[in-house]
Amino acid sequence: QVQLVESGGGLVQAGGSLRLSCAASGSFFSSYAMGWYRQTPGKQRELVARIFSSGSTRYADSGKGRFTISRDNAKNTVYLQMNSLKPEDTAVYYCHASIPGGDGYWGQGTQVTVSS
Repeated sequence: QVQLVESGGGLVQAGGSLRLSCAASGSFFSSYAMGWYRQTPGKQRELVARIFSSGSTRYADSGKGRFTISRDNAKNTVYLQMNSLKPEDTAVYYCHASIPGGDGYWGQGTQVTVSS
């Protein structure tokens, strides 16, 4: 069982920045593929960015050039730096951990609201 706790969401004006954090439990964090997803009411949860155990990253087109995912294995934490935020980035952002062997875990989500 892996527990994920997100933090860092809030209200920001368009053009501003936020950094989301996700702290994970477990002794094998460095082996997890970690991801950030987001969801708005009535829509499916969508990928924002992923970072693999190798450190390689993948981004959805919506965040390329504006968002950066990173991880600190010593702190069991993954980050999402979001710059140049737009009102359409408003959503609940969820952290996800993919465990070797196939299990996946979600955090409780953190609200990001971007005002115009």
